Amino acid sequence: MTVLAQTLQLAIRIAIVWAGGFIFAVSIRAALPEKLGYNITMRQGTLFVPFDRVGFWTCVLAALIVTCMVVFRAMVADLGFKP
Repeated sequence: MTVLAQTLQLAIRIAIVWAGGFIFAVSIRAALPEKLGYNITMRQGTLFVPFDRVGFWTCVLAALIVTCMVVFRAMVADLGFKP
């Protein structure tokens, strides 16, 4: 397989993971009510973190982690190591 073909395949995989993560995040945000979440008590007052925001940022973080893993695997394969 040529380097161009591997690069295109990597770009498509990353795009699919990002699209899936955002679709999943939007569906979580739509499904959960806004008044449901964590109350974090601090000295200045209480911070309310809704579950829908937690789900959104979890999906974004998962997409970032998968992107890093795929890029790292491609770099290791480029150096000649077999995964």
